[in-house]
Amino acid sequence: MTAHGEEATIIGSAAALENDDESAILLNPMQDASQPKWLGQYREMGVLLWRGFSLDKVMAQCFGNQEDTSGKGRQMPVHFGSPEHHFHTISSPLATQIPQAAGVAYALKRTPSRKSKSIAACYFGEGAASEGDFHAGLMLASTIPSPTLFIARNNGFAISTPSTEQYNGDGIASRGPGYGIDTVRVDGNDILAVISAVREARRRCLEQGRAVLLEAMSYRVGHHSTSDDSFAYRARAEVEDRKRIDNPITRFRLFMESRGWWNADAETELKARLRDDVMKAFKRAEGLKRCELGELFTDVYGGPEPWNIREQREELTGLLKKYGSIWEPWRNELGKFKNKGQDLLGPK
Repeated sequence: MTAHGEEATIIGSAAALENDDESAILLNPMQDASQPKWLGQYREMGVLLWRGFSLDKVMAQCFGNQEDTSGKGRQMPVHFGSPEHHFHTISSPLATQIPQAAGVAYALKRTPSRKSKSIAACYFGEGAASEGDFHAGLMLASTIPSPTLFIARNNGFAISTPSTEQYNGDGIASRGPGYGIDTVRVDGNDILAVISAVREARRRCLEQGRAVLLEAMSYRVGHHSTSDDSFAYRARAEVEDRKRIDNPITRFRLFMESRGWWNADAETELKARLRDDVMKAFKRAEGLKRCELGELFTDVYGGPEPWNIREQREELTGLLKKYGSIWEPWRNELGKFKNKGQDLLGPK
């Protein structure tokens, strides 16, 4: 899933929530206290990149290879997570991160070393705001006050459902006052406006110890995902007009050029370099093995391994011993895993 058309909302908010006195990449506990916690949906990869998550790690997660530290090859693509970067693992079900964010922020508020220093920032779309978890999360953050910043990306479409059919009121921002939550609506295609609004929202979260709801108005230029053809439910001309008239990257580029900070040559060089970096990371990830097969059974439960997981492990091990070396489909598949399943079979 891409963020075409929503780049200003994502990168602008990431830039605003960075503590000026801290590194964007967190490497030790002393840096942890003043950094926000992030709970994303599907389109916030830019937040991770801003904070130093490498392209190799992005590709490792998407391929599910042996370098995938997000989920050891067990998550869907673009479901990133990184404790190092304080980015909670993305969940597929819509809106689950919203009440979770309220809980995370309350925990931060109750931790002496983080109180008045850290917030939880939560992203979701206007479609997710129709889920019950949206209301549960705002109710929790309102009645048990916590420094939670709810960032609603109103990009006009929830897959194929236009926002005109998603609600009959004044967007998402109109719901905040009903919960007693400070609310702001911002032009999500103006990166400077986003930075300004999010900085102020973050200040209020920290100083008041309460939640803020921010609605960023944008437009999803790209398809919902690679399996979606958005021209089946919206006119191609509409998309092209948006790309031409209200593109957040174009707007910021023109602003930079008007001040002599950017030019066409720099733009061409940057695009070529980034494309080269992406393709190098892609080809590298493509050639790596998957995680060890035994990782299928780890990280499921805390404490001693329960009997049902042990039984499943033993059953798979028995099947590998019986068919792994003689049945070609299994032999070929095992070759894609690190150590070819020997972590289950034991040394030869």
